[in-house]
Amino acid sequence: MKTHKGTAKRVKITGTGKVMLRTFNPKRAKRSRAKMYENRENVLAHGTVVKAIRKNMPYAGVAPAGAQAQD
Repeated sequence: MKTHKGTAKRVKITGTGKVMLRTFNPKRAKRSRAKMYENRENVLAHGTVVKAIRKNMPYAGVAPAGAQAQD
């Protein structure tokens, strides 16, 4: 199964498995400076879309329980 590249560019999976979305694309947004600063950070994805996002990104996610990160 392949990763959906459009989804991969717009979504981040945190180390704990949460799905984070960008609020908007600042290069294309026609918004006031205050709104640009307000919406700079990523937001947690709503639970209803998480299942679809995980289906599009089958290899992203939390590492298995026995695996440890290498430094």
